[in-house]
Amino acid sequence: MTGTETISSAAFRFACGRFATGVTVVTAQDGTGQRWGLTVNSFSSVSLDPPLVLFSIDLGANSYAAITTADQFAINVLSAEQQPISDRFSFVKDEDRFKGIPLIAGEVGEPPLLEGCLCTIICDRENTVPGGDHTIMIGRVRRIVVTEDKAAQPLLYYAGCYAGLKV
Repeated sequence: MTGTETISSAAFRFACGRFATGVTVVTAQDGTGQRWGLTVNSFSSVSLDPPLVLFSIDLGANSYAAITTADQFAINVLSAEQQPISDRFSFVKDEDRFKGIPLIAGEVGEPPLLEGCLCTIICDRENTVPGGDHTIMIGRVRRIVVTEDKAAQPLLYYAGCYAGLKV
C-alpha cells in the first residue's frame, strides 16, 4: 500500500480484529435513574497521573446519549465466565439488559457495578472527543474494585470471536 488507497470499513475491521482485546461492559445511570450499559472492547488506560482511561462509543448506540452525558460511568472488566453478560449487553435491545444480572452495592450515586468482574473502574466523565463515527470518552478514575479470585481469567475477543488465555 502506498497510503493513498481507500481502506474499506470491512478491511479495517478485519485488521483491527487481529488485535486481541479484553471485553468490558460500560455502565451508567441517567438523570431519571434508568440504568444503561453496553459491551465495549475499545478500552484503554491513558494516564497514571492523573489516573485516566478511555473507551469509544458508536454514535448510533442506543445508550449513546445516556452514557456520553452521564457524570459517572463504570468500566466492568469481564471474566471468562461472563460471556453471556457480554452477549446480553451487545445484542439485547428492547428489554432491561440488567434483568437478572447480579450487581454489587456501590457508593451513593455510582453507576451500576456488575458482580463477578475481574475489576470495575468507576470514573468521572473527564472529556469527550469526536472520533469519526464514534465518540471517545475519557474518564478520571475515582475508585476501583478488584476481584480477589486469583484463578479468574479474562474474557478476550479476537478475530470476531471470544477467546481464552493460556498461561
